[in-house]
Amino acid sequence: MTDLREVVGQCVERQRRYRQRGQRMNEQNTKAALISPVIMALGWDLYDPDEVHHEYRRSQHENPVDYALLLLRTPRLFIEAKALGENLDDPRWANQTIGYATMAGVEWVALTNGAEWRVFNAHAPVPIEQKLFRAVRLEDDVDAAVDLLALLSRENMRENRIEELWKGFFVDRQVHVELMNLFTAPAPAPEMVNLLDGRMPKLSREEIYQSLVRVRATFDFPMAALAGPADSRPAQGIDQSTRRPSVSVPVPFALPKPRPARQQSKVTADERRLKLPDLLASGRLRPGTVLTARYLGEQHTAELLADGRVRYRGNVYNSPSGAGEAVKTAIHGRDITDARKATDGLDFWQAEDALAGDHVTLKEIRRRVALGRVHE
Repeated sequence: MTDLREVVGQCVERQRRYRQRGQRMNEQNTKAALISPVIMALGWDLYDPDEVHHEYRRSQHENPVDYALLLLRTPRLFIEAKALGENLDDPRWANQTIGYATMAGVEWVALTNGAEWRVFNAHAPVPIEQKLFRAVRLEDDVDAAVDLLALLSRENMRENRIEELWKGFFVDRQVHVELMNLFTAPAPAPEMVNLLDGRMPKLSREEIYQSLVRVRATFDFPMAALAGPADSRPAQGIDQSTRRPSVSVPVPFALPKPRPARQQSKVTADERRLKLPDLLASGRLRPGTVLTARYLGEQHTAELLADGRVRYRGNVYNSPSGAGEAVKTAIHGRDITDARKATDGLDFWQAEDALAGDHVTLKEIRRRVALGRVHE
């Protein structure tokens, strides 16, 4: 089996040569010169249809995928090829390929134009743009390309090494988003203010809040090594003593050592006493304000009425929680369980703070009103 690093290097040189000549490669030549050699270097028998099925169709009525890589005659990875120079940012290509995989029950998908490889988890329960696991341009970083492509080797797919790495990546990415939201959402999260308020009794809540407004937080999670014991053969081109993880879709972060858990401050009694009419009276909310909520990847809007009720899809609800439950019922149907339908409307809906000018949750606006009354 040809060394993967050597093949990646050859592909880079071919790309440069074609670019210097001003030549264009169609899809068939791209597959022959830049994609099929990589597949062979990964240990797949390109000439055995029980391992590499070209122009694979699950049924005669479906469009084919360029390569289906099979283990025990079962597709484990789809590779969709585009011509060298084709823009992989075009959402049609990822949507098309992931759609094929979803219908066929195949979890892993690679999209490539020979110069760049993008690997997706088709089964991830997230919007399509979040299904991307790794992407790398061969010319930019040969080490990163070798690391990523090695995960697609026959041996590593058999050992399911990529699934192990995806689980960590998927969790870390979600944790990172929530950590950043605590600090860099339109306003610092009330939970963070509450936590620091409990730890720093000598500072006022307003002082803590203003400090968090100024802070710029970053998190650096250590990147797991891509290639591992599942395929450590020299033919894969991985030198474990010198290799370094490097990919174009980084997972930033490295959390500090966890501190002992402490009881977080709860919503104050002053906050709980405030209702939407009180927030309107404070001037931070105005009648007719558009409320927005993002649920399951979709944006929803409602209108705040002068009496504190909420209008959603022509119906008027006595509370933001009722309007939030209506959103969920519209999506899931009337058979939705009570547990799924239950909604904290003040957390669910966001609106513009008419005094501060930022877009925050109704709960944060309520907190600001309560805090202002304490300081009066």
